[in-house]
Amino acid sequence: MFRDAQLWPPILLTLQLATITTVVLLLVGTPIAWWLARSRARWKEVVGAVVSLPIVLPPTVLGFYLLIALGPNGPGGWVAGFFERRTLAFTFAALVIGSVIYSLPFVVQPIRNAFEAAGDRPLEAAATLRASPWDSFWSVALPLARPGLLTGAVLGFAHTVGEFGVVLMIGGSIPGQTKVLSIAIFDYVEQLRWGEAHVLAAGMLVFSFLVILAMTLAERRLWRARQ
Repeated sequence: MFRDAQLWPPILLTLQLATITTVVLLLVGTPIAWWLARSRARWKEVVGAVVSLPIVLPPTVLGFYLLIALGPNGPGGWVAGFFERRTLAFTFAALVIGSVIYSLPFVVQPIRNAFEAAGDRPLEAAATLRASPWDSFWSVALPLARPGLLTGAVLGFAHTVGEFGVVLMIGGSIPGQTKVLSIAIFDYVEQLRWGEAHVLAAGMLVFSFLVILAMTLAERRLWRARQ
């Protein structure tokens, strides 16, 4: 069954999307998590609630507003104009943008928890050694937050692989461009091609199990190494 050439493009596209999204999420989510963990601003929990919205917001609702934002009459249309395109919707770039927003809380929350668990004492000790805030962040805070960073990266990657509602709304089902695994399974079921649907669905089931198992074992090992 895996010799079917039609099965591989959605798999490879999904892996590409998940990899790019995870890198962007770590670059964007880590500073947000650090600010949420360290800031004493009264409105920081409002920001935290906005970041966490995708956890409870139906994917189709988020996808609908992203479709408007990325369409020709939204900000996405203005950006697309610089690249001589009419819209960012139904492109791979739209999938990346939607995936980053949809998976952001799954990356920010574990990293924030790790920063908060580290406490103030290590940073205070670094300050007594005349380390700058920037040095303290890179040499003290980030190493102590490794379990959270690992959890966030794994959850962000896995969550992106399993997306359906958001990517369907803003990407559709364009082969080789926006047709990811979850969309491919849906299309196969609609076409009553149960064999192909079983192969892809079973693969995602095994992948999900391995992700959870690997994350649990890695977290335990990292926490033990810190003690």
